[in-house]
Amino acid sequence: MSILVDSTVFIEAERKGLSARQALAAISLRFPGEEAAISVITLTELAHGAARADTATRKASRYLFIQELIAVIPSSPVTAAAALKAGEIDGESKSKGIHLALSDLLIGATALELGYKVATANLRHFQMIPGLLIVSF
Repeated sequence: MSILVDSTVFIEAERKGLSARQALAAISLRFPGEEAAISVITLTELAHGAARADTATRKASRYLFIQELIAVIPSSPVTAAAALKAGEIDGESKSKGIHLALSDLLIGATALELGYKVATANLRHFQMIPGLLIVSF
């Protein structure tokens, strides 16, 4: 089974001073034989963090990390099927008083559509998506 890697994994790697290639090497060691990909929503989250960097040096470093990541890992689009699945999950969850972040819903729905697990440091949000396989990283 393949893995869709959440932005939290890359944010932690970047905070530790790792490059995108080093982060992916760690993922490969942890999940040998499994292919890793990211959602385009993960790129959105990472770009948001880069734009909010508190120094020009940190901003440049984060954008470099993103560019390296784009070069070494495939990104999965949000398809119409994933968007519809996210909408269904969101509607059902909100009718029960549960609020899920749209970005996490889209990443989770993409993983469900592809039959992938999600690797994340944010278990709490992704555990609220029914049927999603999650691995802590």
